[in-house]
Amino acid sequence: MNQYELALVINGKFADEDRDVALEKVKALIERFDGNIAKVDDWGKRRLAYEIQKVREGFYYFITFESEAEAPAQIEKRIRIMEPVLRFLIVKAEV
Repeated sequence: MNQYELALVINGKFADEDRDVALEKVKALIERFDGNIAKVDDWGKRRLAYEIQKVREGFYYFITFESEAEAPAQIEKRIRIMEPVLRFLIVKAEV
């Protein structure tokens, strides 16, 4: 199993419940592809470096997880179509 880190930016205009639902969906995706979530870092609401879809602020989350090598591609494929997610990036973590 490989270690990965998912950087996730959720639209700052969404209500708390909607944001929590989106985060839970992302966690469920990781677990669906046999991933084990090690840590979820909540950085809170921050100003974006540039405007994305007329949004200036977003909620930042960093999720550290372990999974097989094929899982990140499947997770990215499904996160890409989630409405509240502005940006995301999965990178392989250095062990």
